[in-house]
Amino acid sequence: MSLHRTITFVFGEAPPSRLDKALARDVPEDANLSRTRLGKLLEQGAVKIAGQVVRDPRARVSEGQLVEIGVEEAEESHIVAEVIPLDIVFEDADLVVVNKPAGMVVHPAPGSPSGTLVNALMAHCGDNLSGVGGMKRPGIVHRIDKETSGLLVVAKSDAAHHGLAKQFEKHTVERYYKALVYGVPDANDPRLRGIKGASFEPGNILKLTTQLARHKTDRQRQAVLFNGGRHAVTRARTVERFGTPPLLALMECWLETGRTHQIRVHMAHAGHGLVGDPTYGGKRKLPKAALPDIAADAVKAFKRQALHAAVLGFDHPVSGEIMRFEAALPQDMTDLLDIVRLAV
Repeated sequence: MSLHRTITFVFGEAPPSRLDKALARDVPEDANLSRTRLGKLLEQGAVKIAGQVVRDPRARVSEGQLVEIGVEEAEESHIVAEVIPLDIVFEDADLVVVNKPAGMVVHPAPGSPSGTLVNALMAHCGDNLSGVGGMKRPGIVHRIDKETSGLLVVAKSDAAHHGLAKQFEKHTVERYYKALVYGVPDANDPRLRGIKGASFEPGNILKLTTQLARHKTDRQRQAVLFNGGRHAVTRARTVERFGTPPLLALMECWLETGRTHQIRVHMAHAGHGLVGDPTYGGKRKLPKAALPDIAADAVKAFKRQALHAAVLGFDHPVSGEIMRFEAALPQDMTDLLDIVRLAV
């Protein structure tokens, strides 16, 4: 890549002792360089302090030192643009909000090289793409699982990418999901109160607080930990109950943090795995006569985790406007709920 621009500034008063932290604090806001991007530029030898290339993120710095960062022009992405229909909820020059269907992978990977949301956005956005990371492509700042449907925001500009990433890092983005689970979480359930990491807040709101990390033996799964891993907090409340006694519940779940598979693994940890979840739902069977056969059969036949990203809210990273979007349940979840409601 050829040199595109040089960002120049000086360290302000009482800079942090480490170079990486000082860069993150003092780099101009309009440079749109995240901590991750700054770290990569350091590794590449693109950062000069007082005229000397410095690669050590722990190097000490001083107030008033001149900083020069060489940022290279973004290359064209190797990802192939594909014309795939998209449900666009909102779009402007900086970002696009998409209602992703179940079954679509967000980003190309060895097992899914094409047909992804990014392939579709490459075609939809054309040249209006973020260059963060040195490659022109849609800026993916969060993901939802392949078989989870619902709302996703994607950056088109560097400013939007940087601003959205900050909001996700600070956990200020509003994210509500709808999930159909086995059982009905209840504050009066002694079993649930005995589960480590589970507690209740006023309004019968279930709160799950654990650490999450990759499973030791199955790298496709996440595991609940209480030492190590990454901090994860999920809250959930019951919207609707089904069966006599109630053996299914439509839940509204919201994220304080956003970890891989977070809602799925947390609800399974609480003993309320998602209907249709092949990874965490287990081989759960409803007791005979718990639901009429037509409802029990519909639940058994549901082929994906019954999870939908229904609400997404954030501050527009460029204009500052408060943005909030809602997406109705997809047809497969609506049909399942209609069958269960009519049957009971």
